[in-house]
Amino acid sequence: MNPNGHSTLHNGVTVPAIGFGTWLIDNDQVTDIALAALQAGFRHIDSAQAYENEEGVGKAVRLSGLTRKDVFVTTKVAAEIKDHKQAAMSIQRSIERLGLDYIDLMLIHCPQPWAEFRSEKNYNEGNVAVWHALEEAYQDGKIRAIGVSNFLQNELQNILDHCSIRPMVNQIFTHAGNTPVELIDWCKKQDIIVEAYSPLGHGRLLENPKLKAIAERYGVSVPQICIRYCLQMNLLPLPKTTNKTHIKNNLAVDFTISEEDMHTLMQWNL
Repeated sequence: MNPNGHSTLHNGVTVPAIGFGTWLIDNDQVTDIALAALQAGFRHIDSAQAYENEEGVGKAVRLSGLTRKDVFVTTKVAAEIKDHKQAAMSIQRSIERLGLDYIDLMLIHCPQPWAEFRSEKNYNEGNVAVWHALEEAYQDGKIRAIGVSNFLQNELQNILDHCSIRPMVNQIFTHAGNTPVELIDWCKKQDIIVEAYSPLGHGRLLENPKLKAIAERYGVSVPQICIRYCLQMNLLPLPKTTNKTHIKNNLAVDFTISEEDMHTLMQWNL
């Protein structure tokens, strides 16, 4: 995938190939950081209700001088919300906090509340209720695309079995050395685009000697290798950094990782 290109969702909406993540960036800092990302060339900013920085992200979009249609903004319904009324109210609050006329992409942040992540407790009914609230907001023109995050195949199938609008995106934790190939392939067969959040493994990969060795061979940094890996897997990476030099470098990934190295990166367990 071209780092300057786009992926097209099944409803025709296009998403920039690389997004800028804002997890753990406080609201009072995020405007400056997101604005720097937009000035460096990012055109997709990823936020969430749980990040408590939607207000600052929206301000960055407005201050950027870019036209609204040229910036793709994602946010997410909090994982703890599992009923229709609360979800609908939260969607409206997100629009108001962002200060934008619409949201480009909105996701269910997690199939379970975070305190019960990957537990055996079933939230299928609640997820369908939240999904129907997203569908309504989509049909009302408040959101241009809808999807999920952290959903496994059975959790996505539950949505597919009860939806009138199919999910367009599944945003999952994926990086070189941690590639859920089976889930990715299944999503692709369902025409669901996969976004890769934390492509640097929450920063753990930065000092990994194996990745450093590969990066040195290509004359690039470990983050650049990790971002490029996702692009060549036809995933949409969402790197995050508060370092303005690194922000620019994270877009400089117009090189090609060899087939052999791609296979190695896919097989490793890092």
